[in-house]
Amino acid sequence: MAHAHGKCADFEGLRERAVALRRAGLSRRQIRDRLHVDNNDILNRLLEGEPPPEWTKRPNAKDDLRHRARELRLQGWTYDQIQVELGCSKSSISLWVRDLPKPERRDPTEQAKLAARKRWEHELAIRDEERQRTKAAATQEMGTMTDRDLFIAGVALYWAEGSKDKPYDRRENVLFVNSDPGVIGIYMAWLDLLGVEPERRRYRVMIHMTADVEGAKRYWADLVGVDVSTFQRTTIKKHNPKTVRKNVGENYRGCLVIRVAQGADLYRRIEGWWQGMVAMAPARLR
Repeated sequence: MAHAHGKCADFEGLRERAVALRRAGLSRRQIRDRLHVDNNDILNRLLEGEPPPEWTKRPNAKDDLRHRARELRLQGWTYDQIQVELGCSKSSISLWVRDLPKPERRDPTEQAKLAARKRWEHELAIRDEERQRTKAAATQEMGTMTDRDLFIAGVALYWAEGSKDKPYDRRENVLFVNSDPGVIGIYMAWLDLLGVEPERRRYRVMIHMTADVEGAKRYWADLVGVDVSTFQRTTIKKHNPKTVRKNVGENYRGCLVIRVAQGADLYRRIEGWWQGMVAMAPARLR
């Protein structure tokens, strides 16, 4: 009898320690290791009635799926469509939405169109991810740009986008027009490399009459780092009612025109640099 009483006392003492550890925030594993209790049945008895601490409670990943499934069902989605969208079983979907009203039956051709559209959207998402991975990898391949890299890039960029002298229209001006902020950034860095002083650079905006002219001027002024008041008179493009414009929206800011004052000598050098590049390029093929 005394032996049984001793066992009971030992158990109660062990339970008090287990409960204290539980209330201190320890997990079952931590309590088991601390008290050297390897039997799960005994551990269950020691912790009976004691709730687990909040940090040990694992979030139910299906709660979000259930909520989303109910939203889609209320929008009229079928079990098949919800299964494709969420990737869960029909049995789970049925359990989650069984209290909701059934959607109206759609024409089979309409359902087929919806399913095809969903598959195509999924395919587009996969393609876009692949596209972004390719671009990111290519960005890393560029590495560090040297001064010579920038010099060559600037010459090619100017000859592609800048104004050029013609035998029938003699204009030895350094004039560059573009709407791409990245292109403008490289061109500005190239002018810095060539030692073209900021005070020799003239700016103006060329933009459609229906756009936000003042907003565009502020954008380009911030990009090139000058005060908007230094900009020359804006060139406004008139609207042609026969033309359907695609360059619309808040991201349309027209083109920035950059002219280098007293740039005849610089233009001649640019043309010479380009001719040198053209002459050397065929050597790469030999």
